[in-house]
Amino acid sequence: MAYFPRGVRWLLFINTGIFLICYLGGMGLQRHVSLLFALSPETAVRNFMVWQVFTYMFVHFGVLHLLFNMLALWMFGMPIEQAWGTRRFLKFYFQCGLAAGVCVILANILVGEWLVATLGASGAVFGLMVAFAVLFPDAVMLVFFLFPMKAKYAVMIYVAVEIIVTFGPNTGVSTVAHLGGAAFAYVYLKHRFPVIRTPDIRGRYRQWKLQRAKKKFQVYMRKHGGGPWVN
Repeated sequence: MAYFPRGVRWLLFINTGIFLICYLGGMGLQRHVSLLFALSPETAVRNFMVWQVFTYMFVHFGVLHLLFNMLALWMFGMPIEQAWGTRRFLKFYFQCGLAAGVCVILANILVGEWLVATLGASGAVFGLMVAFAVLFPDAVMLVFFLFPMKAKYAVMIYVAVEIIVTFGPNTGVSTVAHLGGAAFAYVYLKHRFPVIRTPDIRGRYRQWKLQRAKKKFQVYMRKHGGGPWVN
């Protein structure tokens, strides 16, 4: 387990677990999961199912689709989480996935494809790949699992291929999600793009409990002759 930091480990478990549930549930369950949790402009925008911009990242129906995404998540996510820590890594991962989802919705609306559904973690994974190239530019990686190359050049090739494929025949792969996640990661890391901060829910809850305890203590002191100095 030392090879799987906590954030990467839980992402692997959740994605694989959802895949197994859908696989064992058959086509009927997969249809329901796709309608509810895959990203479709028709349902996300017109039917206000906005959670799909987040949940689509966890839905995979193909074995190879899941395998390659999880392999890339482990390869690029592990050194990034070790460098940043779990909290920052997860925030960045989800922000890349959300940015990719928004790009998919906008692109599909522009071309009039409201009913096309997008699923998978590829957008967030491409964000991790770009982050790896920015943080470890001289690290050697295998392009297409064959050719050793420095990460900064290898990622350029992957992004260039995605751009070319985007303007070619329809392959059934959401290259817009890939490019959206990659673009967000690059701008965020190189130009310090302002992003929406994840709310500190636990911190706010602790603050609320502290204020509540103070009020109870003040009431108690007033009832038992305490002065106004209590704060």
